[in-house]
Amino acid sequence: MSMIALFGALESGLIYALVALGVLMSFRILDFPDLTADGSFPLGGAVFAVCVVNGINPWLACAAGAAAGACAGMLTAWLHVSLKILQLLASILVMVALYSINLRIMGAPNVPLIGEPSVFSGLVAADYSNQFWVQPLVILGFVVAAKLLLDWFFSTEAGLSMRATGANARMARAQGVGTSRMIIIGMAISNALIALAGALFVQTQGGADISIGIGTIVVGLAAVIIGETLIPAKRIVLITLAVIVGAVLYRLFIALALGSDTLRGIGFGPQDLNLITAVLVVLALRLPYIKRYFHRKKTS
Repeated sequence: MSMIALFGALESGLIYALVALGVLMSFRILDFPDLTADGSFPLGGAVFAVCVVNGINPWLACAAGAAAGACAGMLTAWLHVSLKILQLLASILVMVALYSINLRIMGAPNVPLIGEPSVFSGLVAADYSNQFWVQPLVILGFVVAAKLLLDWFFSTEAGLSMRATGANARMARAQGVGTSRMIIIGMAISNALIALAGALFVQTQGGADISIGIGTIVVGLAAVIIGETLIPAKRIVLITLAVIVGAVLYRLFIALALGSDTLRGIGFGPQDLNLITAVLVVLALRLPYIKRYFHRKKTS
């Protein structure tokens, strides 16, 4: 793998680390199966693109994209806690609705951003010679900031209440925790992170597209499972680190698979990205069982 390809995989992994942190909050902390991610990821990108095209500062546009994602997450949570719609169904309904909303926001299936300012502007050289390492470095800053904020949040009373809500909602309510409020806040934070990832993604791709969200939740879940398997931990500081590592490794695995001479030799190519992704997700899901199998063999 070339150095540029390696940094490209690292860049994608760091973007999806934000998705993984969002999925961690909904899937693991709140125990809320949330498919809104497939809609909030392109929502963040769509809001960012429209804002920047209309002359808004790219940093503010990123914040606007994240805020839009938070609204989507709150809507999903509201459908569940107020209208008593099943969690999975509520998230599917919002995801489907967001497809039309994203088209409305962009006014077209895609919005090109070539030549428009981005959060990387001012750091990338005029001849783009340092772009391959500057962009991952800036995105790493976003990921580290998100991790530190989440670590701090989960050490506060509100964060502990949210963890208690996901662990045992009935017990949390008995202790005076407003579980409905915790679910709404948690889903807002989760989808804000995912939408922020979408806003960063469109800047690296040179444009927003209505289809960029397909499979986002699968990637996020795979990253969480890989991270938990490789770095099993109970402390929140290590758990958030684990999902970041899982996201980066996941994208590196895909890059290695696509660049493998062996796979190329039997006819695999870039058009098989989704197939390779599905195989890697299956392996990620089986990884905990494989790890336990070898552990039992070693101890027997």
